[in-house]
Amino acid sequence: MSDPIRSWQGFLRRDGSKGIRNKVLVIYTVECASFVAKAIGADFPEDDVDVVGFQGCTDNEYAVRMLLALIRHPNVGAVLAVGLGCEYIQADRLARKAGEAGKPGAWLLIQESGGTPGSVARGREIVRDFLKRLAAESVRVTMGLADLIIGAECGGSDFTSGLAGNVVVGKCFDLLVDSGGTAIFEEIVEAVGLREQLTARGRTDWARREIGATYDKALEYCKSVRQFSVSPGNFAGGLSTIEEKSMGALAKSGSRPIEGVLKASQRPECKGLWLLDSTPDPYWMGFGYTNPNDNEGLTVLASCGAQLLFLVTGRGTVVGNAVAPVLKITGNQRTYRRMEDDLDFCAGPALSGEKTLAELAAELLEAVMEACAGRPTKAERLRHKEYYIPYKYQNLETSTKRCNS
Repeated sequence: MSDPIRSWQGFLRRDGSKGIRNKVLVIYTVECASFVAKAIGADFPEDDVDVVGFQGCTDNEYAVRMLLALIRHPNVGAVLAVGLGCEYIQADRLARKAGEAGKPGAWLLIQESGGTPGSVARGREIVRDFLKRLAAESVRVTMGLADLIIGAECGGSDFTSGLAGNVVVGKCFDLLVDSGGTAIFEEIVEAVGLREQLTARGRTDWARREIGATYDKALEYCKSVRQFSVSPGNFAGGLSTIEEKSMGALAKSGSRPIEGVLKASQRPECKGLWLLDSTPDPYWMGFGYTNPNDNEGLTVLASCGAQLLFLVTGRGTVVGNAVAPVLKITGNQRTYRRMEDDLDFCAGPALSGEKTLAELAAELLEAVMEACAGRPTKAERLRHKEYYIPYKYQNLETSTKRCNS
C-alpha cells in the first residue's frame, strides 16, 4: 500500500479560504433563464464549469443568501450570472459580489443579449475567457486536513446506515477534527428523541442552549407539518421507527464536542464539529421545507463552505453536487455491488467482521485526501451535478456564534 497523502495543492482565495476545485460557476437568477444557463454550461464537458440557480421570480432573502454563499465558495474561481431581465434577483449585482470576493465576475440579460442564441453564444465566450484566466492567474497553495470543511448527510437509509455507514463517517469526522479540520452534520429533524444526547455534547453553555433551541424548533416543525423524516424506503430497508433512524443518523456526527449551530449560508467561525440547522424559522407566511430532498441538503452544506461532502446511503443514491465533490458511502455490501459505478466507499466490511470501524474510518479519510488532491469522485466521473435552492425563511439574527467562549 502506498504512503497516505498528507497534503495537496489547492486554490487560494482572497478571504484566505482554500478550494479543492477551481470552477466557473454559471448562475441563473430565475427559472426562465435556466435553459440558457444550462446550455452555456453544457458546452464545456470538463468538470470545471457548473450551473446552479433559483427558480423563483419574486423576493426571497434565503435564496439570495444561498447564491451569494455559493459565489464565495472556495471551490469557485469565477462567476457568470445569467438573468432574463425582469426578475427580482439582479444578475449584475451577483457579478459585482463575485468581484468584491476577488473573483472574475460577469453578467448578461437574455432580454438584452439576443434571446436564446445570442445569450448562449455570449455566455460561452465569457466562460472560455474565464477558464483561460483561471488557468493563468489562480494561486496554488499547499492544503492539509486542517484546511478542510466536510459536510455530511444521509439519504436512502437502511439498517446498515446506523450500524456501519454513518458510524464510519462519524469516526472519520473524529479524525478530521483531531487533525484541526472542520466537520458539519445536518438533519436535525432526524434527531427526534435525542435532545439530551445532543445538548450534552455542546462545548459551552451557549452551545448547549442553542442546540436545545434548534432541536425544539425542529420538533415543533415536524408536529406542525404532521410528518417526521422517515420514508417507506427506510422501512423497507429494515428501520422500524423514527427513533431508530434518529440514533443511526446521529452516529455520523462522531463523538467530538459540538461548537454550535449553523444556518444556511453561514460558515463556521472556528474549527471543530458543527450542527447545521436547515429547518425553516417560524414566519407568518408559513413557507419553506426542511430537507425536501438530498440535493437541497447537500447544497446547504456547500453554502456553509464545505469543500467536500459525504452522502451516506444504505439503499443507494446517485446524486452529486454542482459545487462540492460528493463521496457516497454505504454500509450495505449488496448495495455497493449493485451500484459500484455510483458509490465511492463501502463500510460493509465492518458488519462482516473483515475490518474494524477504525480501519474503515482511516481508509475513508485517505479517500478524502485523494479526492482533495484531484481524484474525481464517482459522481464527478458521471457528471452528477445536482443542486436545489427552495423558497425558505431563516432569520440569521437569531444565531450569534461565540467560539471558545
